[in-house]
Amino acid sequence: MPIKNRFAELLPEITAWRRDLHENPELLFDTHRTAAMVAEKLRAFGCDEVVEGLGRTGVVGVIKGRGTGSGRVIGLRADMDALPIAEATGLPYASRTPGKMHACGHDGHTAMLLGAARYLTETRNFDGTCVVIFQPAEEGGGGGREMVEDGLMERFGIEEVYGMHNWPGVPTGTFAIRPGAFFAATDQFEITVAGRGGHAAKPHETIDPTVIASQIVLALQTIASRNANPVEQIVVSVTSFQTASTAFNVIPPEVTLKGTIRTLDEDIRALAETRLTEIASGVATAMGAAAQVSYYKGYPVMVNSEAETAFAADVARSVAGDCADAPLVMGGEDFAYLLNARPGAYILVGNGDTADVHHPEYDFNDEAIPAGCSWWAEIVEQRLPLAS
Repeated sequence: MPIKNRFAELLPEITAWRRDLHENPELLFDTHRTAAMVAEKLRAFGCDEVVEGLGRTGVVGVIKGRGTGSGRVIGLRADMDALPIAEATGLPYASRTPGKMHACGHDGHTAMLLGAARYLTETRNFDGTCVVIFQPAEEGGGGGREMVEDGLMERFGIEEVYGMHNWPGVPTGTFAIRPGAFFAATDQFEITVAGRGGHAAKPHETIDPTVIASQIVLALQTIASRNANPVEQIVVSVTSFQTASTAFNVIPPEVTLKGTIRTLDEDIRALAETRLTEIASGVATAMGAAAQVSYYKGYPVMVNSEAETAFAADVARSVAGDCADAPLVMGGEDFAYLLNARPGAYILVGNGDTADVHHPEYDFNDEAIPAGCSWWAEIVEQRLPLAS
């Protein structure tokens, strides 16, 4: 079945919801206005149950099908939060809040899932229960983890869970997916190199942490080039090099490095953490300094279940006519926590020729709405078919 006619009819209304969300971005768990809007609409649609405050500011709606004999329950998840970026689109519906914008399309994800919920409550052409999940704090706050730990899966009896993300540079309304590891684990590190400062004209009287930290930056690249199996994906990036000195002639007493490690395998992830500590400490010690390493584990690898991915791809083909093989993504996605709790799949929907996500000129493409809504609705209707 192609894009549902109902979503073409609803497109102006869903677009208006999306643009209202875009004008009023909220960060992390501070999604109070967005959550209130979502809950209000779910109640107006006629959801059988609406729960607020799950995972701090998450919202869940329960929609029962016309048949309930199967007893099966499927979850659909959208993220609600924005990013701390100053918008530069110049759009009439641009962010009204300085320094905050929907630069990743979560406004579109939320609007599309609301559209699907509207349709599913109107038709209820399925046998079982659909749970629509609106999650805060995907952008670094771990809102998915918070909702899972708050009993999301057990409370609503969710057996499978599906998610979606828009993807710039891919034709609007087309789909791409891959089974297995899909989005990377996202860890962070901080290394403080303590030496002995002094006058830049007398470096022999110092233990120069800038030189030592520079050696560490270079040595860390051997984690990928000489420690990890060459066929495994790993990114080690030092993104910040900070000293207390702002003078031309002062060697500082210490330097702080910050960065990120991205991996798609838990064994490689563990190897990277171990080697980072060994390299930083070893280089510093060899040069007469000391290195203090702090390692912060972020989102885990997001892994699509095999069977559910095949099903999700089939649904995408029924909507758009095709479903491409998605590339591996070294960015993170906290839908990983939901997929660690239940089998399911995460798919990409094309956003067309737009600026990339996390860019101040990015905007969600409203023309993708009918395809996204149709995919979510078809996930439910095809997975929970009514008896003929």
